[in-house]
Amino acid sequence: MSEYIVEAIRNGIFETLEMTFFSALISYILGLPLGVVLYATAKGRLLENRPVNVILGTVVNILRSLPFLILLVLLIPFTRFVTGSSIGTVASIVPLTVGTIPIVARMVESSLCEVSPGIIEAATAMGASPVYTIIHFILPEATPSLLLGGAINVATVLGYSAMAGVIGGGGLGAIALQYGYYRYEKEVLWTTVTLLVIMVMLIQEAGGFIAKKKRKI
Repeated sequence: MSEYIVEAIRNGIFETLEMTFFSALISYILGLPLGVVLYATAKGRLLENRPVNVILGTVVNILRSLPFLILLVLLIPFTRFVTGSSIGTVASIVPLTVGTIPIVARMVESSLCEVSPGIIEAATAMGASPVYTIIHFILPEATPSLLLGGAINVATVLGYSAMAGVIGGGGLGAIALQYGYYRYEKEVLWTTVTLLVIMVMLIQEAGGFIAKKKRKI
């Protein structure tokens, strides 16, 4: 590979990490409370509210069911409104965040459902309010599962970031498309794919390690 391609790949790695970090962070900040609400308002839960649960659940399911490439295109006007552009690394953060929020919400909901009912019953017996129980009992108990879900979310965003290259999103995905696919440079294509696979594996392993450590504490 030429020095120019090597430099492009190096920049692509940093762009991919930038997109992944900010998208994963924002999606988790917004998806965590959404997941908590989905859990708490479900039937038989602390804040049971069927209308709220059904409406939020429907919106989440619709967003989850949309293929990410279609979502990328649908969000171009919104992305341009938020960032002033529909292409580039910063612009890609918008659809990446929107696309992963519903995934985070369902992961959080699933993690909270794993908490033993006995803990909730004990908290209620002590006179704890529903909100207090969620914050001080359920969330801490579900922390290892939430951490593992967070690692999966980061890996998901990383995979999505590769697809953002289709609309000029930058990163390794754009390099794989521009040089590996359009210009038939297979060495570039396989290099970028290998780098993406390694990055996903490292993130998942790190998340699993942190979650195991948390469970032992």
